[in-house]
Formats: sequence, structure tokens, C-alpha cells
Amino acid sequence: MSESKTPEMTDSLSEELVEEVEDIMEKLVDSFNPLRNRLNWLLLALPVAVYAEHSGNMALAFAASMVSIMPLAFLMGKATEEIALRTGEAVGGLLNATFGNAVEMIIAMFALYAASKNPEIVETMVTVTQASLIGSILGNLLLVLGLSMVWGGLKHPSQVFNSQVGHMNGSLLLLAIVAMIIPTAAHYAPGGTLEGVTIISHYTAIILLIIYGLSLLFQLKTNVGEFESESVHYGHENPAMTIRDAWVLLIIATGLVSWMAHTLVGSIEAAVEEYHLPELFIGVILVPFFGNAAEHFTAIIVAGKNKMDLSISIAIGSSVQIALFVAPAMVLFAWFLGVPLTLEFGLLETTATFMAVLVVNTTLGDNKTNWLEGAMLIACYLILALAFLQY
Repeated sequence: MSESKTPEMTDSLSEELVEEVEDIMEKLVDSFNPLRNRLNWLLLALPVAVYAEHSGNMALAFAASMVSIMPLAFLMGKATEEIALRTGEAVGGLLNATFGNAVEMIIAMFALYAASKNPEIVETMVTVTQASLIGSILGNLLLVLGLSMVWGGLKHPSQVFNSQVGHMNGSLLLLAIVAMIIPTAAHYAPGGTLEGVTIISHYTAIILLIIYGLSLLFQLKTNVGEFESESVHYGHENPAMTIRDAWVLLIIATGLVSWMAHTLVGSIEAAVEEYHLPELFIGVILVPFFGNAAEHFTAIIVAGKNKMDLSISIAIGSSVQIALFVAPAMVLFAWFLGVPLTLEFGLLETTATFMAVLVVNTTLGDNKTNWLEGAMLIACYLILALAFLQY
């Protein structure tokens, strides 16, 4: 027969629990302290976004919510970097990419749900959703990876990485490009119909999700040894916070990012009218740039520490996850809601993605990186940004 807990034991346990919670919150507040990181000053944009939304100034709410996502995403990146120190670079990179892409998923889901409730904005929301998905792929492949290679190359003349990481992710991205090209070709082929493109997109999305699941099984279970870091220059880095504190910080930051993403989606149309920017440019360039801030900062920081395996795993792994998981999942989610979202992303978007994958695969072919190669990737991104601005 088990002994019942006395009131004294219960009070003692309650006091210990309160002390643990207070300790975690103290560390979290310390992590948010703007004096420790200048980027955290941008957190002041969060209350501005809330006030602007409630006062009806949706254009200001759009700008403030985008800005506030940056420091929140940085905190997400910091938490996942701490977790990666304990889980290894393969799991750490996957975790960082997953939580970094949570912004895109949330934005896309809110946009598609809004479209299902208001037929008048279906075209706008579908365009923004498709553009943000393409923009995330391009941003991570060209801008994030390019900046990481430049920053790492300035500190280390030549950096090496595990060839298996680059080759497998490159192959998965090519598969994703095939999944984008085929619906577009089917639409423009003789006898092609929108209904046919929709059917192809739905079942292709299911295939892509299966392949993504198999790729995770391959990396994390059956062939995990092939993805271990080949570099011996990493050294030992001590975690700055406990694993529990890192998870709490990650959850809180993700929740706040979700809140700001909801505000962002609700103010897109006002931003188009107020700032006179094309919807495609907002979706492809602006939303992914701020939404992918977690990958931006974390991938660049770890590249400077000569951890190119983790940096590439974050940058390219995030693109793979968008292409093989987020995009197909959104197509199926839209199918459930009755919204006409397909894998036909448009001629310019598909061509830009194909060229980006081709350039990155060529650049990473020798399993080495330097700052000049990073500069070339950034130049490619800027050229595409100009194209979408004029589209």
C-alpha cells in the first residue's frame, strides 16, 4: 500500500516547482534583454504591431509585424542552436529548419483559411501563398547559404563539408523541381486543363510527402553514419543554457511568431495598396526574408564557427523541407478547404527555382566553400529579386 503525501511534502514540492519556474523565467527574461543583443531592440515592434492592428492601421501593422518576426526568429535560432549542441548536427539542422519554416506554414495556413472564407480574396491569397513558398526556397538556397559562405569564408579561407549532405539534398531539390515543372507543362500542353493540373498536383503532393518521410528515415535511422561531420576543426562548445530552458524559449518564441504571422497575413492587402508593391514581390522577397530570419542568423553564425555541415544542413535542409513537406502539405490543406492551390507556381517562379537549384548544386559539387562562391549566390538572388519587383 503506497504512502499518501503529507501537507508538508506537498508544500515542499510546490515551492520547488515555483522556484524552478521562476528560474526559467529569469533566464528567459535575461535572454530577451536588449542590452545583450542589439537585434532584440526590434522586439519593440511587437507592441506597435498589436496597437496598429487594433487601431485599424493595417499598413503599419504589416510593417511592424514583419520587423518583430526578426528578433523572435533569432531567439528561435538561438534555442535550436543550443539544442543542436546536444542532439548532433543532423538532428539540430532538421530542428532548426522545422521551427524556422513554422513561420511559412502558419502564414500559408492563415492565408488559405482566409481565402476559403472570402471568395473575393482567393486569387490574392493563393498568389501570396505560392510566392512565399517559392521565396523561402530561393531565400534559403541563395541568400542564406550565400551569406553563410561569405561570413565563413572571411574567417576561414576554405571550408569543407560532408559530401553526402550536399548530394542528397541536391537530389531531393531536383525531384521537387520535377514536381513543379510537370504540372506547368501539363497546363500548357495541347489539351491541358486546370482540372488536370489540379489532379496531378494533389497526387504529386502525396508522393512528395512520402519521399520526405523516407528521406528522414534515411538520414536519422538507416544511414545516420553517412551524415556525421567530416570536419575536425569544430572543437568543443559548451551550451549557454539547459536543454529545458532552450525548449521553453523555443516554444515561447514560436508562439509569438505565430501571433505576428497572423497579423501579417491580415494586413497584406493593405500593404499592397499603401506601399504600391506587387503581391509577388511581397510574397517572394519580403515575407520569406523576415520569416526566415531564424535560418539567416543561425546558419551565418555557425558558418563563422567553421560548422559548414550544420550551416548547409540548415540552409539547404530548409529548402528541401519547404519543397517536399510544406508546399505539398499546403496543397492538400487547400484541397480540404476547397481552395484552388496547385503545384503550378508560374513560369517565372519555376524557372527561377530551377536555376537556383542548378547554381547551388554546381557550387557545392567540390565539397568546399569560400567567400567568392557565396558572393555569387547572393548576386543570383539580387538578380531574381529585381525580376520579381518588375514582374
